[in-house]
Amino acid sequence: MREGALAAGDARSALNVMAMRQNDWTLGAFCARYCNAVARHHGLEDEAVFPHLASSDRALVPVIDRLADEHLTIHDAIEAVDRELVHHINNRDDFDGLQRALDLLTDALLSHLSYEEHELVEPLARLGFYADQV
Repeated sequence: MREGALAAGDARSALNVMAMRQNDWTLGAFCARYCNAVARHHGLEDEAVFPHLASSDRALVPVIDRLADEHLTIHDAIEAVDRELVHHINNRDDFDGLQRALDLLTDALLSHLSYEEHELVEPLARLGFYADQV
């Protein structure tokens, strides 16, 4: 072998470590983009869509209040995923906390989306997403 060169097994091991780092980076980047999209979507609903619906049909206020509260719960779940990603980067063999955080976020989002769809499809069709849309 050449001086300073790695043995084949050592080189493969180094490549494996780089691949795992790339996987961690890719997972983190995907989570960041996904969570940013969720946060932006909820911000738009909270700032524009929900006030329009609540002022157009007062009977929707309890639904809007619940959905807005769920946005806060989902935000907390997103922050938990972020904390667990940082923990995972420093503890590569520990996936348990990250899995729990992802499961909680998944459950919160699926429940939220189901309720939102059930309660708001008809009002959105009737009232639109903003004043004078319909």
